Amino acid sequence: MTDDWIERLAGELTEAADRTFSGVVLLRDRNGPVLELATGLANRADGLAMTVDTRLATASVTKGFTALAAVSLIADGRLAFETPVRSIVGDDLPDIDPAVAVEHLLAHRSGIGDYLDEDELDDIDAHVLDLPVHRLTGPEDYLPVLRGHPQREEPGSRFRYNNGGFVVLALVIERVGDGSYHDEVRRRVFEPAGLTATDFLRSDSLPGDTALGYLGDGRTNVFHLPVIGTGDGGAYTTGPDLLRFWDALFDGRIVDRPLVERMTTVVSDDPPDRYGLGFWIGPDRTTVQLEGMDAGVSLRTGANPVTGLRYALLANNSSDVWPLAAVVDRHLAG
Repeated sequence: MTDDWIERLAGELTEAADRTFSGVVLLRDRNGPVLELATGLANRADGLAMTVDTRLATASVTKGFTALAAVSLIADGRLAFETPVRSIVGDDLPDIDPAVAVEHLLAHRSGIGDYLDEDELDDIDAHVLDLPVHRLTGPEDYLPVLRGHPQREEPGSRFRYNNGGFVVLALVIERVGDGSYHDEVRRRVFEPAGLTATDFLRSDSLPGDTALGYLGDGRTNVFHLPVIGTGDGGAYTTGPDLLRFWDALFDGRIVDRPLVERMTTVVSDDPPDRYGLGFWIGPDRTTVQLEGMDAGVSLRTGANPVTGLRYALLANNSSDVWPLAAVVDRHLAG
């Protein structure tokens, strides 16, 4: 990665984040910050401007945090990659094949039925859950929506992105750990990584430094998402915290480096989709990425452990991040 390369990337990201972009863009290389940009409004009704330190929702970026909490429990001997999921959830989720293991959930290769199958979604902003969102405060609350989805494929046979699998993983973390899923993620991921602005916040009582998420018609997303996020999505963070997260991950401060390498090694290789255990792998096969999209949320972040590249793209709508993510992928593909 040359100085010219990173400057070209910064220029194209700035151009792509035009006057309609609402969010935060951060880019850093081994020498320090290259681009810091915040545009748009965090709260339209009050006219509050977005800042670099504004907290935004993460959607499925939370899956990376969930994966790390699970692997931290593996490192502690509480779990194993080979642990059968049914040995922990029992008959609460009878549709899960007894052969499904924790590693299958981490890799999206479990084959279990999904309560939120993204292949069936036409408009993410129009999606609503089958339960009132104020009832969804923890993994146990999801049992009614996780049941009744038959096993789709033999465990391990193929990659199929699965939101429900990471809610099941959160349930496993809660039942095996010493506290709630949220507390386990805080203690095992956020605290060792130094993520002081990252947390699971209630969407109906957000702090003043947090952006509201907006649908395409201008309404907020408060009725579309669980009131508190869980294993498949919903934590809140900032751009600077995301860059700190990558530093902590590759430094081995969350889980040991051999486990980080296992999690960020390609397990499923079906270009353009390359996935490890809780993490996407970029077009250059070296940059590790997390991304998420929900009603009123879009986010992509990534890091290259070799070159020192770190980037974070966060928006408080479901569409603004993707043109910028395409710019990053084009540059990574060379």
